[in-house]
Amino acid sequence: MSGDHIRNTGAMMRSQRCGANTRSGTACRAPAVHGKARCRMHGGARRSGAPRGNQNARTHGEFTGDAAAERAQDRAVLNDALKLLGELP
Repeated sequence: MSGDHIRNTGAMMRSQRCGANTRSGTACRAPAVHGKARCRMHGGARRSGAPRGNQNARTHGEFTGDAAAERAQDRAVLNDALKLLGELP
């Protein structure tokens, strides 16, 4: 009687598994949510993730190429000024 189960769990045991990796590096063994590739704990839950058109996800532009070039130019001007001040008696 130790191997018998009251419930029929065959369908769950044959279901697709979650495709996520755990923190230990092994694959998650939980069943995936129906119609998704992840279990409920790894993003398969309803309404998980950022909302569409998330205004909080807008970038501020600090790391764009133009901003980086402007900072590099500012550093060059500052270094030139410091070098001139160092040459003064």
